[in-house]
Amino acid sequence: MSKKALLGIIVALIIPLTGYLILKYASSKNIHMPKHYILDSVVTHEVNGKMERDSIWHTVQNIKLVNQLGDTVHLYDLQGKVIVADFFFTSCGSICPYLTKNMVRLQRSFEKGGDKRGDLLGVNNVQFLSFSIDPLRDSVSRLKAYADKYGVNGDNWWFLTGNRDSIYDFIFHQLRVDKYDNETPIDPNFAHTGRFVLLDRDFGIRGYYNGLDTVSDLPRLAEDIGKLMVERDAKHPAPLPFDPVEMVIALFITIVVIIFIYYGLLKKKKDPVTK
Repeated sequence: MSKKALLGIIVALIIPLTGYLILKYASSKNIHMPKHYILDSVVTHEVNGKMERDSIWHTVQNIKLVNQLGDTVHLYDLQGKVIVADFFFTSCGSICPYLTKNMVRLQRSFEKGGDKRGDLLGVNNVQFLSFSIDPLRDSVSRLKAYADKYGVNGDNWWFLTGNRDSIYDFIFHQLRVDKYDNETPIDPNFAHTGRFVLLDRDFGIRGYYNGLDTVSDLPRLAEDIGKLMVERDAKHPAPLPFDPVEMVIALFITIVVIIFIYYGLLKKKKDPVTK
């Protein structure tokens, strides 16, 4: 094999590899994941003689309620799902119908986004929750009628009722709907708000959105849901500290380079020394 042939092989391998690595690096830098909200504490610990600080972000606690099908459900039944929550009551004649219609559109967009198995951007990986802020009047039958009226798919959307104090404590102390809002303050005695709250797969708060804003906030929410679906699970990191594909490519290039050097030295020895 000639030097030119070896050089051609190396160039043919290096160019696509370099392009791949550049694109991968650029894409990773351009993807902005939804930020975390509500910093609970900061833990300092020593690693290899250096002090490091870890942020402990607020995690929403479990709650037990009843859905529109009469089933007793727990928030932690939704392990591994991205969650979108809103707040309504069935007799609402103002913003609630619009919030529900917008949530229906969001739900249907992810039904279309998944593949035939419902994987990745499908309904199996996202859950919608609508908390009644008038649970004393919003019985299971009223919730069911309301959900049916709007054509809701109950497979991944719960309309929830239950103990009023528990619901309000969850809304204000767990979901913190009154935080990061420059609009009219939310009445602690009647949590009537158009906000949607986004939770990641570890029940951490990752975003607040105006559920009535179909131009800016709702498209951003849909994008953020998709990002969280493919976000690496912090509790179950990848078992390998490297990308196997990159390692194989790097190894192959190394072998080619060694062959190139070997043939170059061999040819140099065979060439007669001229004086």
